[in-house]
Amino acid sequence: MLELFFEYIFPLIIIALKVVAITIPLILCVAYLTYAERRVIGLMQLRRGPNVVGPFGLLQPIADAVKLLFKEPIIPTNSDKILFILAPMITFILSLIGWAVIPFAKGVVLADINVGVLYILAISSLSVYGIIIAGWASNSKYAFLGAIRSSAQMISYEMSMGLVIITVLLTNGTLNLSGIIEAQRTMPWWIDLMLLPMGVVFFISVLAETNRLPFDLPEAESELVAGYNVEYSSMGFALFFLGEYANMILVSAMTTTFFLGGYLPPFNISWLDCIPGFFWFVFKVGFLLFCFLWIRATLPRYRYDQLMRLGWKVFLPLTLFWVVLVSSVLVYTDNLPSI
Repeated sequence: MLELFFEYIFPLIIIALKVVAITIPLILCVAYLTYAERRVIGLMQLRRGPNVVGPFGLLQPIADAVKLLFKEPIIPTNSDKILFILAPMITFILSLIGWAVIPFAKGVVLADINVGVLYILAISSLSVYGIIIAGWASNSKYAFLGAIRSSAQMISYEMSMGLVIITVLLTNGTLNLSGIIEAQRTMPWWIDLMLLPMGVVFFISVLAETNRLPFDLPEAESELVAGYNVEYSSMGFALFFLGEYANMILVSAMTTTFFLGGYLPPFNISWLDCIPGFFWFVFKVGFLLFCFLWIRATLPRYRYDQLMRLGWKVFLPLTLFWVVLVSSVLVYTDNLPSI
């Protein structure tokens, strides 16, 4: 009996504890990211932001969660009720399971699989299905238009993201995210310099992927009221909201892993190795999240034709050219990694 427990049940308990250890802090981070956004935008607009509920307004996210929890969930009469309820759950769950392969520090990862890049690309592509289901199930023209916009936006920028990641794989020679970070430890500076433009393209693409300003066309208030979540209230609205912010943190972690060295110290400065890698990971992700908030506070929304033109006529040719350029330079200098 003990052998059965230690062979089958105990590993499942360990996995469950790891999942809880990642999920609960992540949900707290998502809640307080909303607080940080309101404070940052308030400061940029020369006002205080939330400062009443608790010291410095720190209990505001908890108050918002309690308010949404006790609101009445209203389901439209002619909607597909089952899909209407499932859509926000799908969006939120998909935003969490992508974290399974993200290395927080050396050896600190839930599933250190050899196809981590393919896994995270697949999960990020699936997240749009929750939005499409919500738009269709709501039986509202505004929600449906928002869902169609979101799917078109995802297709337009997913291709550029995929090509950017190919350039990263060409320089690192592995699909394992921990391996990608470790490869950056010994990477020549000129390869880092070649990847810099692709890092910028990737960050702009994930802005579009997460439907954030200046690419928040699927939920444009001035055109579509609130887009795909216009019919949602109570916890359905809260789950969409949490899913969006969890995706922001996830794509910031992806950008950190691919281009900023993950948990490695900045610029591979050896004497900074005394600081735990988890600190550097959180610091880099926090900086990218601040950039998300900064962009929201400063840039106006793109028109839809401008959004499509940027994706198809600028980013796609640029990333295709860069894949050819990087691979040619790596072959010419004999720096192509052996797989």
